[in-house]
Amino acid sequence: MDPVTEPAPRPRRKRMTGKERREQLLDIGRTLFAARGLDGTSVEEIASAAGVSKPVVYEHFGGKEGLYAVVVDREFERLLKLVTESLNSAIHYRSKLEKAALALLEYIEEHPDGFRIIVRDSHGGTGTGSYASLLSEIAGEVEHVLAQEFDRHGYDDKFAPLYAQSLVGMVALTGQWWLDVRKPRREDVAAHIVNLAWNGLSGLEPKPSLDPRQRRKEMERMGKRAEKAAAKAEKAEEKAAAKAEKAQRRARRDFEEIVDPSA
Repeated sequence: MDPVTEPAPRPRRKRMTGKERREQLLDIGRTLFAARGLDGTSVEEIASAAGVSKPVVYEHFGGKEGLYAVVVDREFERLLKLVTESLNSAIHYRSKLEKAALALLEYIEEHPDGFRIIVRDSHGGTGTGSYASLLSEIAGEVEHVLAQEFDRHGYDDKFAPLYAQSLVGMVALTGQWWLDVRKPRREDVAAHIVNLAWNGLSGLEPKPSLDPRQRRKEMERMGKRAEKAAAKAEKAEEKAAAKAEKAQRRARRDFEEIVDPSA
């Protein structure tokens, strides 16, 4: 008979440090809050998903409200930092707008749970910032940038807050829509947002792009098409004028024949 072999002992699961446990609870809470909101998520669900007892959640955060507040604050600061850095990383004002729009869309694509959480209204008693207050802070950064540009061009900088709110609102609402549809790709969405903000409805670029070289090529193509259209229109006008002149000569000749048949 073969000797009975002892089963290999199971490796002991490494015990998490307090910091690691806290991060685990934050990750789990972020996912649950994004799907169900604060009211729809229970401490029992958080503890169960983490494989711990409810007291552990209370120990780290004092309850689900405390956990929710930390999650929102983290996402709030992460997005604000991304957009602020993007505004300060470019020199040209169109580039600033492009980078800021792209930063928001990148955050949405890479941290959809975080974005779903911060777009919810802040919950009473948590002390956390809402999406509206986040946008207000971002608008404050944009306002500062616009005020400098307005002053440089001799515009009235008292309207900088209005334009800042308009620009941020346009990007933010588009971002909320794009969160679920995810089409077209984020670079194309950013390019079209900037196209409208920079050029206005009357001067939209047919094929907007974040690449300045591609924009230049497209502008050159548009210029050539405009030249061809102008030349075609000029030729049509000349043809119409010649036709009109011919008709006038015929009418004059017919009139002369009626007045003086012997002519």
